[in-house]
Amino acid sequence: MIALYAADPAASRGRLHEEAGGETRGPRNAFQRDRDRIIHAIAFRRLRHKTQVFVAPDGDHFRVRLTHSLEVAQIGRTIARALGLDEDLTEALCLAHDIGHPPFGHAGEDALKAATMAAGGFDHNAHTLRILTRLESPYPRWDGLNLTWDMLEGLAKHNGPVRHPGWALAEADAAFPLELGSWPSLEAQVAAIADDIAYDNHDIDDGLRAGLLDLEALCTVPLVADRWRAVTARHPDCIQPDRLRRELVRDQIGVMVNDVIEESRRRIAESGVETVADVRAAGRQLAGFSAAMAADERALKRFMYATLYHSPSQLEVAQAARALLARLFEAYVAEPALLPEEWRATLPDHEPDRTRHIADFIAGMTDRYAIARHREVVGPVAMPEGF
Repeated sequence: MIALYAADPAASRGRLHEEAGGETRGPRNAFQRDRDRIIHAIAFRRLRHKTQVFVAPDGDHFRVRLTHSLEVAQIGRTIARALGLDEDLTEALCLAHDIGHPPFGHAGEDALKAATMAAGGFDHNAHTLRILTRLESPYPRWDGLNLTWDMLEGLAKHNGPVRHPGWALAEADAAFPLELGSWPSLEAQVAAIADDIAYDNHDIDDGLRAGLLDLEALCTVPLVADRWRAVTARHPDCIQPDRLRRELVRDQIGVMVNDVIEESRRRIAESGVETVADVRAAGRQLAGFSAAMAADERALKRFMYATLYHSPSQLEVAQAARALLARLFEAYVAEPALLPEEWRATLPDHEPDRTRHIADFIAGMTDRYAIARHREVVGPVAMPEGF
């Protein structure tokens, strides 16, 4: 059953540009169309070659932004279904949430933020809105994908109200006001917590596979230790460590998902919300971890930052990635003729638009395309080709 407080595609606030002729495109509601526009977007396809944890991984089994987004969508739909929310909007938000990431993940974001400081900086979440409202433009009559207000609001605020938007988000908000000061729909809140659950656990899977995480050390984290004891107790005769490790990851996802469902139901009942408008006016997060699970999840994150994300090998690669993008950015600023013809033809004459345009081009690159362009316009690069 769909809850009264769920987002309703029939009551959507609509799209910035009125559309006609949709009846020829199949029997889909507004949120289903949003989801499908994301799936068919070029920016979404590029996620298959963008860093999740490991830069340009050679191993076919390591995650990239695309596989991460698919896994977030699976978790998001599960939670949305249990809470009676709109699954299509939740899935669309999950699939689109990382579209604004530049090459090399957070290292690439740091490089672009530094390079564009005088032009207002760079933020991957705001860039997601910029891509979907301006840069990804397959339609003849308008820029962007013309997504629903509900979708854009959810992407802008999935981590909560935005008190001080940067230039890119402020620009999107000015064109189609997104009520940035309030909490978003429950669908957006679920997408955010699904993202946390996915990368917490799947990064463990990748880290163990890569040999950068040690299971014994990982079990110093209380949440992991509890689940590992449960897994080994259930399967005392299993002698294949890889199967037990993968069962551990599944167990942790299940425990965290169940916690979110139970805690969110409690908060929703306590708040008395009856409509999606009530959700936005509630003044607090309604979908999330319990206090105990939130503490356990923070402890897990601290461990992951100390042992994986900030490990010497990862920091070395991140530094190389930042330097690569910085040099590439400098090259295009110094000689715009190096830009591809379609980007050169639309290069603005004045700042800060000129710098932002070059940042748009670089942010859209995949890891391997950035490496190839560096070799072409700057010179040889010592970037590792894969893990």
